[in-house]
Amino acid sequence: DPRLFAEGLALVGDRLIQLTWTEGQAHVWSLDDFRHRRTFTYDGEGWGLCYDGHHLVMSDGSDRLTFRDPSTFRVIRRVPVRERGRPVRDLNELECVDGSVWANVWQTDRIVRIDARTGHVTAVVDAAGLLTDEERMQSDVLNGIAWIPERRRFLLTGKHWPYVFEVELDPDPMP
Repeated sequence: DPRLFAEGLALVGDRLIQLTWTEGQAHVWSLDDFRHRRTFTYDGEGWGLCYDGHHLVMSDGSDRLTFRDPSTFRVIRRVPVRERGRPVRDLNELECVDGSVWANVWQTDRIVRIDARTGHVTAVVDAAGLLTDEERMQSDVLNGIAWIPERRRFLLTGKHWPYVFEVELDPDPMP
């Protein structure tokens, strides 16, 4: 529906679950034919979504991650995200990887690795050097991350970016 602004998307078995930004709807699609299967509703905004093998992990632009049941979309728990004790707001696109949640921080070039159990930021990646100054002038924010498990690499891009970058993130752990 053109009135809906699609946001986070996660693969759960043979289903795709897709958030809407402000409409409070999560749409479930079948993977084989992309047929609409059902709609869940939720309060607030939907920004990012990933699947950790057990739960959907959702961001809403705040400083918390919401863990949801992938069959019912019921909230299981919420985890505040903290970097050295301070809230990390504007958590955007998410990727679940090996017990961590990777999130880009909206309106910045930062990507944070979050311990899914505690909400503590365990690493920070500065992606500012991906575009030249000239490319940066004609593009907008970093806001796309995707995990390629077969290659153990990420795809990074942004709004109006001229490229999608395949990168290996090997950040230094937080002290």
